[in-house]
Amino acid sequence: MALEMQKKSTTNYYMEHEPSTMENGDVLKNFDDDGREKRTGTLTTASAHIITAVIGSGVLSLAWATAQLGWIAGPAILLAFSFITWFTSTLLADCYRTPDPVTGKRNYTYSDVVKSNLGGMKNKLCGIAQYGNLVGVTIGYTITASISMAAIKRSNCFHKHGQQAKCTVSNNPFMIIFASIQIILSQIPNFHKLSWLSIVAAVMSFAYSTIGLGLSIARLTEDGHSVKTSLTGTAVGIDVSGSEKVWKTFQSIGDIAFAYAFSTVLIEIQDTLKSSPPENKVMKKASTIGVFTTTIFYMLCGTIGYAAFGNKAPGNFLTGFGFFEPFWLIDFANAAIAVHLIGAYQVFCQPIFGFVEKWSANRWPESGFITTDHTVNVPLVGAYPLNFFRMTWRTIYVIITALIAMILPFFNDFVGLIGAASFWPLTVYFPVEMYISQAKLRKSSATYIWLKILTWSCLIVSLLAAAGSIQGLAKALQTYKPFQVMEEH
Repeated sequence: MALEMQKKSTTNYYMEHEPSTMENGDVLKNFDDDGREKRTGTLTTASAHIITAVIGSGVLSLAWATAQLGWIAGPAILLAFSFITWFTSTLLADCYRTPDPVTGKRNYTYSDVVKSNLGGMKNKLCGIAQYGNLVGVTIGYTITASISMAAIKRSNCFHKHGQQAKCTVSNNPFMIIFASIQIILSQIPNFHKLSWLSIVAAVMSFAYSTIGLGLSIARLTEDGHSVKTSLTGTAVGIDVSGSEKVWKTFQSIGDIAFAYAFSTVLIEIQDTLKSSPPENKVMKKASTIGVFTTTIFYMLCGTIGYAAFGNKAPGNFLTGFGFFEPFWLIDFANAAIAVHLIGAYQVFCQPIFGFVEKWSANRWPESGFITTDHTVNVPLVGAYPLNFFRMTWRTIYVIITALIAMILPFFNDFVGLIGAASFWPLTVYFPVEMYISQAKLRKSSATYIWLKILTWSCLIVSLLAAAGSIQGLAKALQTYKPFQVMEEH
């Protein structure tokens, strides 16, 4: 029988504590300096969280993006985004505590950091940008995971009936399967309980990236392999029209930006770390490991994928059937993508859950539906804090994102739009502005001037990338009918 326990703090489990063990009468040893449950995160778990968040569906489109940009601009833009992401993540790591990065007051979310350092309207704009991006990413991951699961069925069909067979498969049933899994996993109360899932997901991301890379190398070494590549990518008049070249170039920049989207969850990841050694130092090391590792993978997947497929590189190099055999290895790679995105979805949606539940608890503190937990003993899990509001709202959120994914199942365009819309405000603008505020830089200083140049340059690039993705979505929607199987072969 369930043991009900009233908790009038908040259903946001970030702010709850499990009953402490009172060994030797020491109640406080299970809590940190802010009164919350003692954090146990390490460099390893933080790096795993980052790799899980960064190496996602973005890697799958890099061969296509490189094909649009060519041998010069493709790797150069990828390296530029890598450096900018790493640099601004180190700035953001110092803002977890304010005003002092080591001994100051903790900020638990990205928007808390902006509020502490910038306040006012910028905090509201940050909230809109951050949570809008997180919602977009969860929709994008639903699309990508379902495409990968459907690709397994298509791969088996091609293997059985031949490469010219018409193997059309609807992604919608797989979106429903993915959403069903997420409904269950979304009942995990908080980020601190996700370390095991992130480590599994990180292993999966390495697995499918390595398989994709290996298959590309194998394709390169085939007898008679010949594809067209160039310094400037797809050729106008041959592969694309003049206008398509421009729009797809912009869209590919957005795809690369999306590949480095993790600033939105950096603070939440940092909030899982032990307080010694200082969180900012550990997080900077974790960011360096995460960004460096993913950049190597991205560069290899982008360049070798382009070399393997040339200007005809598919939008998703594992589900676009640039490869047909060995079918079992392609099936495994797509299964690894699905498993990885199951974990990555949780990394990105937990901040949304935490925000809504915290806001709701503050808005209606006397509501038992919102603030009451019922401790239930679950076999193999132990005591679980069941909260009816958390269960209901999280389930509704997953269902809505799945429905939107069914209506707009366009991988490259959607990925590019999310990347373009979120990169500038969340990865560049706010971290730079907070650093300027903390460091009290003078407007006449060289550092202030070059940081502003960086900010405005990235804004222009983001606007162009967004324009390319919007044009791609608009074009796709002209012929698309929701909930119907798209013709593929």
